[in-house]
Amino acid sequence: MKNLHDLHILVVEDEAMIGMLLEDVLIDIGCKTVEVKTSVETALEYIAEKQVDFALLDINLNGRPSYPIAEELNTRSIPFIFLSGYGAHGLNGAFSHCKTLQKPFEAKEIEKAVGELLVAN
Repeated sequence: MKNLHDLHILVVEDEAMIGMLLEDVLIDIGCKTVEVKTSVETALEYIAEKQVDFALLDINLNGRPSYPIAEELNTRSIPFIFLSGYGAHGLNGAFSHCKTLQKPFEAKEIEKAVGELLVAN
């Protein structure tokens, strides 16, 4: 497991308040960097150019699914967690096995989920 202090986290979230909350939580638990992107395109550009160790992905980005981002993360063996107001029920078949946090969530849930996924990877 990587140390949280070494992690470069990508958050893909189209709701500004949730993005800021996630950024604050991840910085508070000791992640090295947190970058928030709001669209599929900007997230894919970021993944292509920067180091990403872990990602949190809102399933629905302004009406568009974040699955292209998840596919790219899978290709690069980068772990991620989906975020959704619908919980795991919002996932399609190819990603139905993925870890999902249901909105609204508490800071401790984010910390726990990140820790669990990092131990597993």
